[in-house]
Amino acid sequence: MDDRLAPISPHERCSTRRTFLAGSASLGVAAIAGCFDDDSDDVPDPVTIDDDQDCDHCTMAIGQHPGPVGQTHYPDPDDIVGEDRPAQFCSSLCTYTFTFEQEDAGHDPDVSYLTDYSSVDYAVEEGGDALEISNHLEDEAFADVEGLMLVVDSDVEGAMGASMIGFTDASEADDFQAEYGGDLYEHEDMTGELVMSLM
Repeated sequence: MDDRLAPISPHERCSTRRTFLAGSASLGVAAIAGCFDDDSDDVPDPVTIDDDQDCDHCTMAIGQHPGPVGQTHYPDPDDIVGEDRPAQFCSSLCTYTFTFEQEDAGHDPDVSYLTDYSSVDYAVEEGGDALEISNHLEDEAFADVEGLMLVVDSDVEGAMGASMIGFTDASEADDFQAEYGGDLYEHEDMTGELVMSLM
C-alpha cells in the first residue's frame, strides 16, 4: 500500500489538529496585537502650562501676558529644552518662530498646540495702546495647529504684539476677523517669512 494513502492514526490526527489550532491561535493573537499596537498616529496630549513658566523662545513669563500661548512636543525634549517636557511659549509668534528654527536644525515636532479660542470663554479688552485678548493656560484650551483657522495681524494683540489667533471653528474665525480685521490663514500656509513680517 502506498504510504501516502495510509490512514492517519488517531494520535497523528490529534497532533495535526493541535498544531493547526496552535498556529491559528498565534496568528489571531498577532493580528489583534497589530490592531492595538499601531501607535504611529499617536501624539502627546497638551499639558497645562504653569503660570510662572518662562517662554522657551523669549524667556518672558507666560502667565503674565495676554494672548494665545503655545506648546510644541518633541520626541527627545531633553535635546530641545533640557527637560522632559514640551517647549512652551508666551505667544503664537514665539511658538511658530521657535518651531521653524528647530525644524531648520533637523528637529521635527510630534505636534504643536496653540490656544483654541473656539473652546474658551475669552475676553478682548483695552490694554494700554491696543486691544488684547485673554490668555488660557489649561490643557483643554489647546488644539493642534493643523486644525486651526488663524486670524493673523488683527487689531487684537498678544504677548508679542501682532498675533495669530486660532479657532477650530472656521465660522468663529470669520466673525472675529469681521470685527477686528486681520487675514485668515490655515496652518499649512504659515511660513517663517510671514512670522518674521509680524515681529
